[in-house]
Amino acid sequence: MRKNREELKQYYFVIKQLVDREIKRKYARSFLGVIWSVLNPLMTMAVMSMIFSTIFKRTIENYPIYYLTGTIFWQLFSGATNSAMTALVDNRTLLLKVKLPKQTFVLARIYTALTNFGYTCVAYVLMLVVFQIKISPTMLLFPIDVFFCLLFSMGIGYVLSILYVFFADIKYLYSIVLTLWMYMSAIFYPYESTTLMMQKVIGNNPVFVYIAFARDCVMYQKWPETDLWIKMILWGIASFLIGYYVFSKKENNVMQKI
Repeated sequence: MRKNREELKQYYFVIKQLVDREIKRKYARSFLGVIWSVLNPLMTMAVMSMIFSTIFKRTIENYPIYYLTGTIFWQLFSGATNSAMTALVDNRTLLLKVKLPKQTFVLARIYTALTNFGYTCVAYVLMLVVFQIKISPTMLLFPIDVFFCLLFSMGIGYVLSILYVFFADIKYLYSIVLTLWMYMSAIFYPYESTTLMMQKVIGNNPVFVYIAFARDCVMYQKWPETDLWIKMILWGIASFLIGYYVFSKKENNVMQKI
């Protein structure tokens, strides 16, 4: 029991060190450093609001918050999966020299994305205050939404990290998929303005589910519908289990390819 506890502590320490390394590397040449994680969503929100707020003025109240809620979840998902994809290949030297569970490197990338999300949430809270969004008990549901979004991203990240080892072109294919996925997530336009067929497609898009859940509990301050709860939980758990299964099955072949 004590041995397992020590191993968990070491495991946590290694992940923390890898996360710190990723954060430092990302902002190594930046004067403002992690402050960009706060400024970037704010500046993007300002530009998008100037362009689209007049177009969707009648259909979306508090458009800047509507957009910002969507974009921070999109950045969490895309950042986590994109970085997790190259985790094994980027750390091939450590994989060969140090005996660590291979998933350590994938988890470190996921937690790095979560850390960046935490910085982004500073900007999000600031904007909630600026636009006078009242504090509501439903906001307590926000961390639950983040947890299942992260779980979903982890599952996708596991699969991508294995695919990238054997098929490097997946990186370019995934960038195309992400572009389409982003436009299908109703980040900057109202979901209700699309056709019925598109609403069905978007409504079953897991990333949109997490965005819609956040908008309900933060913006509209209402308890999300049962349908959203079910989809949020099922997408997160199913993605994680499938991703972990694929990773476990193929991780022993990784060293041969790397």
